[in-house]
Amino acid sequence: MYVGRVMHTDLVTISPDTPLSKAKDIVDEKKIAHLLIVDRKGDLRGLLSDRDIKRSWASPATTLSVHELNYLLEKVTVDMVMVKKIISVSPDTTIERAAQIMQENRISALPVVRDGTLAGIITTTDVMGVLLEAIGIDRGDSTRFEVLAEWNRIGVVAEITGILKAEEINIRSLFVWPDRDHSDMNHLVMRVGAETGEKAISSLREKGFRVLTEYVADITPCLSSE
Repeated sequence: MYVGRVMHTDLVTISPDTPLSKAKDIVDEKKIAHLLIVDRKGDLRGLLSDRDIKRSWASPATTLSVHELNYLLEKVTVDMVMVKKIISVSPDTTIERAAQIMQENRISALPVVRDGTLAGIITTTDVMGVLLEAIGIDRGDSTRFEVLAEWNRIGVVAEITGILKAEEINIRSLFVWPDRDHSDMNHLVMRVGAETGEKAISSLREKGFRVLTEYVADITPCLSSE
């Protein structure tokens, strides 16, 4: 999956000289978390989040009257508080790479730029949505289980899918999660239809696979059992 397929293209943009009070009104009205700041040429100059607005709104000038405070805030423009060091990605960036960039930089949104032109924006909420879709959690009733397998065991996925195919069980989703305490082990996290869940688990166990159906703090005992 690529950023270009999930990015928002109905962008809300404002100019750097927009009063902060107006930016707040736009965020509240549009119910959005980020504003893109562009100049007259349409070039991206900054990013302003609802958190940035709230931080700037929490003025230490608490002794001012409402009229005085509003007057002061009218003088504050978004270019005074926006994030100017922008980290952006291109539409052909993978979702997983975008997620990594956001995590490493502790940011919640990435502007998307194509050939120097602003094309969209992607947020952590969008990334989470892709993850939920990928693991099949929104595809109706299903059974989730984990199959423990050595990470360097060639053909293990083919073995597992072959067993389920023989039982005419459809796999709704499958992804691999490395175990943090056992570097040689992977968790193959799978979902099948709820009506075939028990059959899938028993079939895999009969073939010698170690299948987890609930949380296990330490998988060591599972690895030693046959």
